Amino acid sequence: MNKDWEQRLRTHGFRITPQRQLVLEAVEHLRHGTPEEILIEVQRTASGVNLSTVYRTLEVLEDVDLVTHAHIGHGAPTYHAVDEDIHIHLVCDTCGKVSSAPSAIADAFIAELRSEHKFVTDISHMAMHGECESCFGVPGEDLLRNT
Repeated sequence: MNKDWEQRLRTHGFRITPQRQLVLEAVEHLRHGTPEEILIEVQRTASGVNLSTVYRTLEVLEDVDLVTHAHIGHGAPTYHAVDEDIHIHLVCDTCGKVSSAPSAIADAFIAELRSEHKFVTDISHMAMHGECESCFGVPGEDLLRNT
């Protein structure tokens, strides 16, 4: 868990609470989790925590730069710890698995966006949709693929 999480909360005027610690631990354990998935993880230890508490806590943790979120699909945002390296989210549209690729893989793309389109992007919110290694080429799938 982020070593200075307590100090970050205090510096920004927030109290240290068991719920905040549990939510942060759940985010770090899951690596990528929706508020609902985080709630399930938290309720393993504290059954009295509800979804609104998780949402409020995630907002506080994001305000102090302990977690961030990305919109990976059409549903709720997915949260992950800030102390991870910046990465691109790889989302399998077949099985739903979310994995990561280092942001450096997109350096040339980001540079071209900047030079050719005068556009600067925040790669930490990027999600690429496709199929994971396990699902690619599953018999009966007739999805169009770029090969």
